[in-house]
Amino acid sequence: MRKADLINKISDKTGIPKVDVLVTLESLFKEIKKNLSEGENIYIRGFGSFIIKKRAAKVGRNIKKNIAVQIPEHFIPAFKPSKEFIAEVKSSTKIKEEPKIDEEE
Repeated sequence: MRKADLINKISDKTGIPKVDVLVTLESLFKEIKKNLSEGENIYIRGFGSFIIKKRAAKVGRNIKKNIAVQIPEHFIPAFKPSKEFIAEVKSSTKIKEEPKIDEEE
C-alpha cells in the first residue's frame, strides 16, 4: 500500500475529501519528523512509539579502496509497535505469506 492508496481508503471510509486527508497526513508526517529531529520521542497509545535510537561509533570498511573508515556515533529514527498492534498482526488470518517488498522505493 502506498500513500495514495492510504489516502483513498481513509477518504472513502470517512467521507472526508482526499485533499483534506492528504493535508492531514502530510502534517502528521511533518510533525513526527520535526519532533524526532529535536530529540523528542512520540508515543501513540495502542499504536506504537516513534523513537530515536543511538548507534555507537564503529569501524567500517570501504570495500573499493580496502581501507578502514571510522563511522561516528549517530542517531536514527525507529518505530516500536505497541503490544496491541503486535497482537493484532499476529492474530490476523489474512496474512498467508511474507509481504513482498517493492524494490522501486
